[in-house]
Amino acid sequence: MSTDALHRATRAELSGLAVDVAPLLLGAELRTVVPDSGGLASEVRLRLTEVEAYHGHGTGPLADPGSHARMGRTARNATMWGEPGHLYVYLSHGIHSCVNVVCGPEGQAGGILMRAGEVVGGLDAVAVRRGATPPLRATAVRDLARGPGRFGQASGLRHPIHDGIDAVAGEEFAGARAELWLRDDPVRDVATGPRVGVAGVAGTEAFPWRFWIAGDPTVSPFRWGRGAQAASVEGA
Repeated sequence: MSTDALHRATRAELSGLAVDVAPLLLGAELRTVVPDSGGLASEVRLRLTEVEAYHGHGTGPLADPGSHARMGRTARNATMWGEPGHLYVYLSHGIHSCVNVVCGPEGQAGGILMRAGEVVGGLDAVAVRRGATPPLRATAVRDLARGPGRFGQASGLRHPIHDGIDAVAGEEFAGARAELWLRDDPVRDVATGPRVGVAGVAGTEAFPWRFWIAGDPTVSPFRWGRGAQAASVEGA
């Protein structure tokens, strides 16, 4: 379990461009309290080990063709255009709830996808959510929140009910609470590279907007998105 000093995230700390804020989330903790089907609520703490930055239309000096907000504001991505510190929870492939931290000033879209993490609190609750049967082997524990779908499931946050929950104020939202805690001393051993599974040029070295803690076993494996490898070769 991590013993690094942490503090509650502030909106000011999340007000920059997502690509600049993203590395600061490594080693941070997302803490959630979400009731299960029986009404029992347990706190879960997930230490972030891998994140990806995404910018919306008109955000930053480089247009991001891989973002949900690349074409502007829609009903789906509305949370990304709101106040920093809220969580944009969206559905991936019609199955997985994925969790993002909104960044940048209100009215300018930006989000940081929580791609992977280590369970540092609430292991039993996460195991139930993930359908893992104890006793858990080391590899099973490692994989509980390894990848954005698994991370979302481990957190207990679900689309659409928890989309927009405020992880700075930590106030109850649809029966749940979420808090983001940042490290006092940012992680120094940070690796960066193309985003995972993003199509076309947005998934190449032109957008090295994936950040992870080098050598951490909970980081998810890289895979090319549709057409990204070919675009990478063409752009070399």
